[in-house]
Amino acid sequence: MTYTLYVGIDIAAQSAAVAWQVPDRGEWQTLEIKQQQSDYARLVRQLRRQATPAETLVVMEATGVYWLALADALHRQGFQVGVINPLQARRFAQLHLQHAKTDAIDARLLAAYAQHMQPTPWTPPPAIYYHLQQRLAYRQDLVKMRTQERNHLHALCHHPHADAAIIQRQRQHLAYLTGQIKALEAELKNLLAGDHPWREAARRLQTIKGFGPIVTAWLLVATQCFAFCDTPEQAAAYAGLVPYPRHSGSSLRATRSTGRTGHAQLRVMLYMAALSAARHIPSVKALYDRLLARGKPNKVARVAAARKLAHIAWAVVVKERDFDLYYTPSRQAVPIPT
Repeated sequence: MTYTLYVGIDIAAQSAAVAWQVPDRGEWQTLEIKQQQSDYARLVRQLRRQATPAETLVVMEATGVYWLALADALHRQGFQVGVINPLQARRFAQLHLQHAKTDAIDARLLAAYAQHMQPTPWTPPPAIYYHLQQRLAYRQDLVKMRTQERNHLHALCHHPHADAAIIQRQRQHLAYLTGQIKALEAELKNLLAGDHPWREAARRLQTIKGFGPIVTAWLLVATQCFAFCDTPEQAAAYAGLVPYPRHSGSSLRATRSTGRTGHAQLRVMLYMAALSAARHIPSVKALYDRLLARGKPNKVARVAAARKLAHIAWAVVVKERDFDLYYTPSRQAVPIPT
């Protein structure tokens, strides 16, 4: 699409720097706004004087959660909003040999990025995304905290002068953390079964052996119900389960490896689910056993099994078919990718 106006916004916690180039005149204009609704409305009025919302592409970085309110406000007004990874902006600055860094300079850089790269406009996910994502993040923090507490308690119990009162408090804290984790897991299960746009996808994913509510929720949240994955290969790459070659001339002959990019927590979830899948899903088990028979390390075989699970998960959601444990291509019109 050809836009008339390209806008860059450098996001901060309490403010945002906005820059755009006036159409047909080439001069730059900048604006400093606060992170509040009244200033969002002021920005909308300023931009509408330059071009219609449909002809305006606004680009900002995904900086924590600080970008979300402004992006949502602009999207509701009809503006095309591109949300990019901060690494993309950094590499774009390096490409143009830009070393100076201020909020205004960064905003102009993002406006130039919008004009040259024209990223795909952002679409807000449904409300279920935020409900699941926040509970998953909180559960992950609690699990880490519980592991730390278990380690502390283990060390304290081996201390020759351990205080019984402190041990009791740590045990009570562990019980509290475990109760909170179980409560969050129950909430996640109920949310997945509730009335929302991803309900059917959640049900289909849980027909796959080894996919419980936690794995299912992470898949839906990380991929936004596979909205950004047009192929099963893209789904596996998004999770960081695809090995990439690293060869250059005669000096670099590194073995192919995974895990350098991709969604780390989704990769962990699929890797753990591969433990069960390698025992109970015939197609995954055959792949896993074949790689072990060829002398591949157990970890490599499990990564391959996790990659196959990503393909299967993509297929059951996108093709809208429940998982068939004994699936063969001749039995269905649309095969599940392998």
